Amino acid sequence: MSKARQRNLGQNFLVDKNILGVIGRAAALEPGDVVLEIGGGLGVLSSYLAARVAYLHVVEIDRQLEPALLEALEPFAETSALHLADAMTLELGALSPAPTKVVANLPYGIAAGVILRTIEELDAVALWIAMVQKEVGERFAAKPANRAAYGIPSVLSQLACDVKVLRPVARSVFQPVPRVDSVLVRLVRHGPAPPAELRAFVRGAFAHRRKTLAGSLELSIGADGDAIRAALLDIGKPAQSRAESLVPSELRALWEALQ
Repeated sequence: MSKARQRNLGQNFLVDKNILGVIGRAAALEPGDVVLEIGGGLGVLSSYLAARVAYLHVVEIDRQLEPALLEALEPFAETSALHLADAMTLELGALSPAPTKVVANLPYGIAAGVILRTIEELDAVALWIAMVQKEVGERFAAKPANRAAYGIPSVLSQLACDVKVLRPVARSVFQPVPRVDSVLVRLVRHGPAPPAELRAFVRGAFAHRRKTLAGSLELSIGADGDAIRAALLDIGKPAQSRAESLVPSELRALWEALQ
């Protein structure tokens, strides 16, 4: 496969097996786990996971990688499945058995979307361990004090999970070597995904970051600005607060107050 094609698909394949133990320990793999791996690549992580869990689902969009993945999974044919599909459109809820963990070297282009989608659609998943672009990991783990990184992914993930960047990942473990830094990020579920209405509210709150929270919601979803300012005061926040100054629980409380 050409390097140009790899870059187009956002693929930087994991090739250094020395990182596998780090991933496995972070994922606290157990014999009863059902793991979802998105972006199987050349199968290096796939074969490691399949040997340690009850069942492994591997999702890969690039059909040119099918022979390598089938070879990696051949010893585990009865306890694994290869899904040649787009992880952003695959019916995740139909996976059987249902995944309990997500462990993956996520393609850069879809990393944020995949993490949020799996939080929303896979209720049984309790733990995510993912290698992602450094900026993506930092956005998921960000707090309001980091206004440059804190935003929609931070809030939507933290409403359901505790998020932590565990460690940097050397560029040398990938082929082709990426032009950006990567990190290993962990999400541990503490509650259900926010409902669709709350997700829309959060997206609207951050849609116009130069505006106040009330102003952004007025423009994005046609909300009543006066009601939002009053609700902000009710939860102990200034009426002119911006979305990036509220922690996820405060945004949830504000949304609930407006129902």
